Amino acid sequence: MSQIVWIARHANRLDFVNPDWFLTAERRYDPPLSDDGITQAQQLAKRLKREKIAHIFASPFLRTVQTANAVAQVVDLPIKLETGLSEWLNPAWMTEEPERLSIPALAELFSRIDISYTPRIAAKYPETREKVWERSGQTARCLAAEFFPENILLVGHGVSVVGGTIGLVGEIAKTEVKASLCSLVKVVLQGPEWLLELKGDTSHLTQVEEVIRFA
Repeated sequence: MSQIVWIARHANRLDFVNPDWFLTAERRYDPPLSDDGITQAQQLAKRLKREKIAHIFASPFLRTVQTANAVAQVVDLPIKLETGLSEWLNPAWMTEEPERLSIPALAELFSRIDISYTPRIAAKYPETREKVWERSGQTARCLAAEFFPENILLVGHGVSVVGGTIGLVGEIAKTEVKASLCSLVKVVLQGPEWLLELKGDTSHLTQVEEVIRFA
């Protein structure tokens, strides 16, 4: 039997478009999508509409939930919030553990959130690059195994997209995957082996970032 794991990065974020937003934001490390990011998320949803995805998992940060929600509305699925897909909790980017909306608050905003789901993997501030790769890789392996043979979508962040892919296909992902905004990775299980079929595809987007930004 085969299985497909799709791994998407969130769409464009408001502080990438308006850096001054960070200066007065209530939750400065949890920006929403920008207007063009919302369009990107809708384009991702259109791309995935016919891919027979059975489960959607998203990092609990607002931008990833918004991106996942666009897909969930089109494919008519709930969203499972998985902390193992969280942003890299990098002390060089964040002076403290990032404040996020609570699960109940997110569920009020996004009715497709499955409040009965319990995250499988924790994310703890602060993290090294090796730690976030390990954490997100473990998450991808755990969810793929638990929900086998169904096809799943993981919506994460630049570094956790790469880390999740490393967890399935190995070290090759470090150089092969280009995790630009709203890009799409496709990993297929054939027999005992995971094969990397899409390495950060952006063909579904009308607007693509020229330089990949992770922070």
